[in-house]
Amino acid sequence: MRSHRWRTASNSAAYLLPHLQPGDRLLDVGCGPGTLTVDLARAVSPGEVVGIDLAASVIAEASAHAYDAGFNNVSFLTGDFRYVGLEPRTFDVVHAHQVLQHLRDPVGATETMGRLVREGGLVAVRDSDYGAFTWCPANSGLEKWRETYSRVARRNGAEPKAGRLLLAWAHAAKWPEPTYSTSTWTFATASDKSWWSHLWAERCTTSAFARQAIEYRIATNEELELLADEWRSWAKDPDALFIVLHGEVLARF
Repeated sequence: MRSHRWRTASNSAAYLLPHLQPGDRLLDVGCGPGTLTVDLARAVSPGEVVGIDLAASVIAEASAHAYDAGFNNVSFLTGDFRYVGLEPRTFDVVHAHQVLQHLRDPVGATETMGRLVREGGLVAVRDSDYGAFTWCPANSGLEKWRETYSRVARRNGAEPKAGRLLLAWAHAAKWPEPTYSTSTWTFATASDKSWWSHLWAERCTTSAFARQAIEYRIATNEELELLADEWRSWAKDPDALFIVLHGEVLARF
């Protein structure tokens, strides 16, 4: 959740912001701890925003964040947006950030998003593309990390290269005239690199990714510790940088 709390509308939904209008009713799919959700609520106020996520503990954190931020036009639901009984054609905007890459049926989820938006409404999705991540200097340890992460994701039925597939998924879901764009997160300052590298070092040893890598016999504890060390070592180079590529799709229904 530490990385999710960093996400805001400006760094994670800039492609969507120019299209939002005050009064829009917005659904934020996979809302996480709510920082991005609350930013979107600010953009559509006094419109209603509904955030939904699978984890009750995450929804509790999101609700607390919205309360602390003073936004009363935000509510949260626990569950899977595909199955909780959301009424079709009741949202002006349906948004999902870093969600489709984790799903076994991204096209089915994309179709559901299209059914929830009103005529004239907007659907927006953004996902990263691990295969297109780039960094400097070259680092075989980070290459091994990417390979390990991708193998775990695919073992889960997920797609680590989702960013480049969003347009194809939108076409498969019969979205009307979807438009595709890209944007990046760039980590080049000492503080940004320290935060990003320590986040991934921690994920390599104490996250679901780490547990699954061991369970699936993709990596050992010792190998994951070495990957964590590579992350921490990489960030100490003053010339180091890391670029995260995202694909983005918008469609007006």
